Amino acid sequence: MQNTKIFTTAFASVYPHYIQKAEKKGRTKEEVHEIIFWLTGYNEKGLQEILDHKIDFKTFFEQAPQMNPNVSLITGMICGYRVEEIEDELMRNIRYLDKLIDELAKGKKMEKILRTA
Repeated sequence: MQNTKIFTTAFASVYPHYIQKAEKKGRTKEEVHEIIFWLTGYNEKGLQEILDHKIDFKTFFEQAPQMNPNVSLITGMICGYRVEEIEDELMRNIRYLDKLIDELAKGKKMEKILRTA
């Protein structure tokens, strides 16, 4: 899995796709934000700064206030790979986010997505 172009891609360029994917399935922007906040520790202000300054994925995750200690509970397939087996930490974090957004779009309850139930 060596598609490192995503590392230098602006988070703001992918963010609308997360929202669109969720909304197309009847979920909300607020739920997408809840997932991002849970995973990374960002808040609304911090996320808006990331979007406004077109910060890339590498910096987005490097500067995340605090990755959730329960990320290891995120398992399963994403883009043909088992997310828990991805060796590169940055790619794994990106795929964690992808996986959580996929779960949202598939109709899972938030407590399941956020690994609280």
